[in-house]
Amino acid sequence: MNATVLIVEDEEKLASILGDYLRQSGFETAWLADGNQVLPQVRERMPDLILLDLMLPNRDGLEICKEIRSFSQVPIIMITARVEEIDRLLGLELGADDYICKPFSPREVVARVKTVLRRTVEHQPANSGGLTLDPDKFMAVLNGHDLDLTAVEFKLLHFLHQNAGRIYSRTQLMDRIYSDQRIVSDRTIDSHIKKLRKKIAAAAPDQELIHSIYGVGYKFEAA
Repeated sequence: MNATVLIVEDEEKLASILGDYLRQSGFETAWLADGNQVLPQVRERMPDLILLDLMLPNRDGLEICKEIRSFSQVPIIMITARVEEIDRLLGLELGADDYICKPFSPREVVARVKTVLRRTVEHQPANSGGLTLDPDKFMAVLNGHDLDLTAVEFKLLHFLHQNAGRIYSRTQLMDRIYSDQRIVSDRTIDSHIKKLRKKIAAAAPDQELIHSIYGVGYKFEAA
């Protein structure tokens, strides 16, 4: 399926088994065992789906899930051995897409991953403005034309595209794009947006994909 699944699981043997089964089914995988590493990785690499264990070293899976939902709608499947948490996992306040209880069959996990990804694709807007993004190659193609973006420009476009319709301020975009917390002017985002728009206009003069909301920020929206 050529999608990347981030496995967040502190049991190395279990994570290895899940990774083997997912790769055999055509997925790419990444693995993290420490709860503190999850948010930087998600912001940096933007996986297609996250398998998130509830009990992790240093940070609770529920807390991680809620924080991810503050900036991304990436599909999340929670993994838990705590039966008493199931009601909370099903609650709207969490934002997870599905849950799996330990012990489980790796084949079941693969089937759940496929189902959630298929459901996510089906609910995406049909009109994406002719834009194709490849996070592994940092490549953006619009109507058959390579936009030739810098890494920062790609991250901006990819993040806004993943969260289409949602408005982000300059400060929020800086927090997402510069994961190393470097100090930059908020006008730096304006500069990157301006260059990004110029490249989009060169490939599609009649399309405006990144919209300015006066006094608020920017959003992605295909016409």
